[in-house]
Amino acid sequence: MFPIIPANSAESFPKNDEGIFVFGHRTASPQDCDITNLVSNSGVVASDVTGVGTGRQRLAGCEYGGDKGIVGFGWVDAGTFYSLTNLISNAGVVASDQAATTGTARSFLGGCSYGGDKGIFGFGYIGSSVYVDETNLVSNAGVVGSDVVGVGTDRGYLAACEYGDDKGIFGFGSPQTGVTNLVSNTGVVTSDVAAVGTARSAPAACEYGDDKGIFYGEKAGTNYSNRVSNLGVVASDGQVAGDVRYALAGCEYGQDKGIFFGGDSNPYTGVSNLVTNAGVIGSDVAAVGTARGYLAGCSFN
Repeated sequence: MFPIIPANSAESFPKNDEGIFVFGHRTASPQDCDITNLVSNSGVVASDVTGVGTGRQRLAGCEYGGDKGIVGFGWVDAGTFYSLTNLISNAGVVASDQAATTGTARSFLGGCSYGGDKGIFGFGYIGSSVYVDETNLVSNAGVVGSDVVGVGTDRGYLAACEYGDDKGIFGFGSPQTGVTNLVSNTGVVTSDVAAVGTARSAPAACEYGDDKGIFYGEKAGTNYSNRVSNLGVVASDGQVAGDVRYALAGCEYGQDKGIFFGGDSNPYTGVSNLVTNAGVIGSDVAAVGTARGYLAGCSFN
C-alpha cells in the first residue's frame, strides 16, 4: 500500500552537506577581496581559494535549487553599491558576475532560503543614512527577481537564516534593533515581531538541527546567541564564549549542523565556531583562511 500523507504536511527537502564563505573585507590590499573558503561535511574550513567576480564586502548569501548557492549585492571601499550576483555550483565553484543585475543596489542586507529550493535577499543600506526593506526573491534556477516592497522596520546590518524546513527569518540590525521578520514558504515577509534578544547590529545566522536556526554576534564586548525554534520563535539571549566579534558569517554543514566564521574583533579574525545539531556553539577553532569581516556564507551540495 502507498503511505498516507496528511493533506497539510510540509514537503521534506534534502539538507546540504557542505558550505562556503565568500568575499569580504580584509586588512591587506586589496581590502575588498574575492577569496573563498570551503567547509567540509565535518565542519573543517579549507584554505583560501582565489575567487572570481567583483571582490566586495557587506553582501549576503543564500541557498537555491536545493543544492546550490548565490551571493549578491554588496559594497566596496571606493563607495560603489552593487546589485551583482554570483552563483555557486553544487561543487562549491563560484561563478563570475552574472551579466543581468536586478534590484536596488545596496549593502548590509540579509539572505536565506525558503520553500525548500528558493532564496530571498532582504533589507539593506543604500547610503546617506538611508535603509530599506525591499526584498528580492531567488528562483530555484538562481534568477533574482525585481524589488518587492517590503514590510517591517527599514534597516541594514542584519542577518537571516532558514527554519522549519522551508521558511526563513530576518533579525536584528541597525538602527539598533532586536525585531525579527518571518518569511513564509512562499517568500512572503511578515511585519515586525517584537524584540526578544539584545538589540544589536551585524550578527550572523545559520540553520541547525534540520529545522531550527540561531543568531550569533556581539554587543558592547559580549557575545550573544538567540535560538530560533522550528516555529520561528526567537529565544532569549544566551551568552557564548569565544572571540567577541561582529560582521561574521554563518552557514549550514553536515546536513544538521552550522558554522560561524570570521568577523571583526578589532582587528579582523579568521577563527570559526561549530554549532552542534542541538544548537550549542563551540569554542574557537584556529584560523585557516584569511582574517576578514563583512563576508557572506551559504551551504551547497
